[in-house]
Amino acid sequence: MEVDGEDPPKKPSSSSQLNLPPSMNRPTVSLETQRINRLIDSNHYHSPSKPIYSDRFIPSRSGSNFALFGLEPSPGKDDGPGSYAGMLRAAMFEPDTPEKRDVVTGFSPSRKMFRYKTETQRPVNSFSPLGGAGDDEAPGVSRSPVKPTRNILKSAYKVLDAPALQDDFYLNLVDWSAQNILAVGLANCVYLWNACTSKVTKLCDIGIDESVCSVSWALRGTHLAIGTSSGTVEIWDALRCKRIRTMEGHRLRVGALAWSSSVLSSGSRDKSILQRDIRCQEDHVSKLTGHKSEVCGLKWSYDNRELASGGNDNKLLVWNQHSTQPVLRYCEHTAAVKAIAWSPHLHGLLASGGGTADRCIRFWNTTTNTSLNCVDTTSQVCNLAWSKNVNELVSTHGYSQNQIIVWKYPTMSKLATLTGHTFRVLYLAVSPDGQTIVTGAGDETLRFWNIFPSPKSQSRESKIGALSFGRTTIR
Repeated sequence: MEVDGEDPPKKPSSSSQLNLPPSMNRPTVSLETQRINRLIDSNHYHSPSKPIYSDRFIPSRSGSNFALFGLEPSPGKDDGPGSYAGMLRAAMFEPDTPEKRDVVTGFSPSRKMFRYKTETQRPVNSFSPLGGAGDDEAPGVSRSPVKPTRNILKSAYKVLDAPALQDDFYLNLVDWSAQNILAVGLANCVYLWNACTSKVTKLCDIGIDESVCSVSWALRGTHLAIGTSSGTVEIWDALRCKRIRTMEGHRLRVGALAWSSSVLSSGSRDKSILQRDIRCQEDHVSKLTGHKSEVCGLKWSYDNRELASGGNDNKLLVWNQHSTQPVLRYCEHTAAVKAIAWSPHLHGLLASGGGTADRCIRFWNTTTNTSLNCVDTTSQVCNLAWSKNVNELVSTHGYSQNQIIVWKYPTMSKLATLTGHTFRVLYLAVSPDGQTIVTGAGDETLRFWNIFPSPKSQSRESKIGALSFGRTTIR
């Protein structure tokens, strides 16, 4: 009888006298076939037409005398190709690697393919400086370090008494200059507080029949604009403590002021906004009309191209440099809009906050004229200010919690909630280095808070401002 693919059997040689299985009398055995026989499982399907032979004889160790060589037999080890295949799988993969029948029949839900697994004898945190890694993480692979949350001091580091500081939502009585001088309007007087020396200077007294309604520093910090209850705007030289100009035009009090280079914008209870170029002899060069109630918030964008105004008519309006009518109107707020802030990090990003009946901070893209987000703060929003060092902002609040909140943008997660004022936190200003804020309230106090980190990179000008701040001298 001939076997497919093989020569007819020859006369048995002397090797047939060995005590071998009859099937091993075949003189020609493929080495590759024998290697495959060693690697596959005994349950694997064998071709009935081609028997597969072993390339060497592996004796059973059950009767071996291991004590003769000082060895101990391995307990629980079964002999046979099935046991060897199981050990091979355990060494190459893991003990619970699925059988080959899982591969044939389909994917098994219990299989763990291409996943790291922690060692059972050694905890994962001994490999990683972080510790506490998950069970599915490889021992030799450490996670990226988690950046720790910045610790913000929850209490004010300095408190100044401010007698006669008005508890009026529509006024703006505190501003911090680029020269590190804080201006505060108290009744009919304006006082200057030097953050480097803590020296207090009385800048002016505008008269017993008048009261200060707003103060705003020019960009260089050498001149201060003062809005009065009679509707006039005064320009003062802070270095010489001298008034250099008085400008008229409004019929009622001026509660909002904003500078753009040499142009000063003033908002009044008479519902109008006047644009004043202090280089011109005229008191104002244009008049902006659009609000139907008192203008209580004014802010120029950082590129001086857009002016945002908020009013007691619950409207937020945006103007360009040459318009006398608003180019954008936002009417979503349901209460007065005093809190306005332009982002220094993203062009056209504007934040606004509503009063007691609204309590929301809204974000707008003035470039695309779209509403981006709305956050309910649960209390009256009095002021907003962005950090120039990081993408964060701070809001101050009135009814009913009188708190200060530091937010992370754009997630609007709360980084800190600061309390200390017993009245509405109506006034807010940021130090020239961008790290400290000062808040004022009807409790007649000014409180200083260290909330923002230092800038990662500063220009020469901002370094001078940071050095002159002298944090330790004012604590």
